[in-house]
Amino acid sequence: MIARRLAGCALLAAGAAIGGCAALHPPPPATVTLPEHLPLVTQGEVAAGQWPGARWWESYGDPALNELIDAAVSRAPDLAAADSRVRQAEAQVRMASAAMGLQVDATAALSRQRLSDNGMIPPEFLGFHWYDQSDMGVVARYQFDWWGRQQAAIEASVDRVRAVAAERQAAAQLLAASIATTYFGWQADVAREALQQQAVSLAGEYLATAQRRIDAGLEPADRAIEAQRSLALQRERLEVLRGSRQLRVVTLAGLLGIDAAQLPVLAARPLPPVAAALPADAGTNLLARRADILASRWRVEAALRDTDIERAGFYPDISLNALAGLSSVDVGRLLRAGSAAPRFGIAVDLPLFDAGARRARHDNSLAALDAAVADYESTIVQAAREAGTALATLQQAAARREHGATQLMAAQALAANARLRLERGLVPRGPLLAARLDEKQLQAELIQMDLAAVQADVQLRQALGGDPEPRNPDP
Repeated sequence: MIARRLAGCALLAAGAAIGGCAALHPPPPATVTLPEHLPLVTQGEVAAGQWPGARWWESYGDPALNELIDAAVSRAPDLAAADSRVRQAEAQVRMASAAMGLQVDATAALSRQRLSDNGMIPPEFLGFHWYDQSDMGVVARYQFDWWGRQQAAIEASVDRVRAVAAERQAAAQLLAASIATTYFGWQADVAREALQQQAVSLAGEYLATAQRRIDAGLEPADRAIEAQRSLALQRERLEVLRGSRQLRVVTLAGLLGIDAAQLPVLAARPLPPVAAALPADAGTNLLARRADILASRWRVEAALRDTDIERAGFYPDISLNALAGLSSVDVGRLLRAGSAAPRFGIAVDLPLFDAGARRARHDNSLAALDAAVADYESTIVQAAREAGTALATLQQAAARREHGATQLMAAQALAANARLRLERGLVPRGPLLAARLDEKQLQAELIQMDLAAVQADVQLRQALGGDPEPRNPDP
């Protein structure tokens, strides 16, 4: 008998579902087409390079840099906040998955109530004013996911976990690039400061030489004024470099979230050599390697699943519920077989008229999907611009360094000639000192060019992205 009634309810639910679907005309499923190639524009011929790994900074072969980045990644507040967002997103996946399963609750209630003297049944007819009501049971509920709404919710939550995890990777890559850029800037400042100290010594020696020649009547007094001006200029440049070096230390400490005094001891090292190279398949594979592009794509997937959720709202919801319970006005008889009060049922939520609320929610999800697609396209354009700019900077730095090296060779030749003429007694010491000053200045400029190349290489590695770390949260 019970089975026959449940079958009738199921047929009723199916008929209602068919009627509801026909009446509401659900919108078609949303679709998106995303770019599969990056618009990467390069100038001239580019050497073939390798894709950077997830820990691309290790290729520079600098243990101190590795230590700084590892320390920053382990303690950075921004990354800790990103980790908490990942855990929150994973919890939402489990919540969405739990909604699909069978829900079982145990209930128990005991109440004492007085019958009103003016109620429908006067207490004198029953023979009592107060009575107890006790109930106990197990309630089971199950909602069918015939239209894929709950599955879409799970998939959307999983996609958001992947997006948040990719955002965390992008933040880590950005932090590593900032530390590498600042660290190499510190190395360049140290090298340039050493050269500038030599330049200050040369300028001081030039002033002393000029003063001796002025005292001997061999040079006009203006020569000393020019030498004093040159010495002041060299000292100013030295102070600028010292300030820049100290500022970079403060910046490193800030990136690591520690006091400057807690930084490990930094040792001077030459800047690593770099080359302007780009992977041959950068225009395509960058879409699958760069973390912020991956995050944008996962957000598009999540938004697409959201449209499926809202589209499923045009269909009826059908659920089963059952209660295996006991009910009695006498607590002492609650556990007897005669107190059994089972209940079985089927519920249908059939959307008929809602003043356009479902359609508005679906349109809102479509607008959110369009925004996610626009953000994805903007992200890949930004990635192409960053990679192209870094590569162009590398190429420019290489060309400039070639010309700078030629100038330095010429300055060194002039200094050698001045030394030779001085040794032969043909000229005073002043021209040699001036030539060596020019040589130090050109050496410092070459270091600055090398720094620009290394920093552009760091930016290119960040722009190309590291190996993505897949995250597949368990539903």
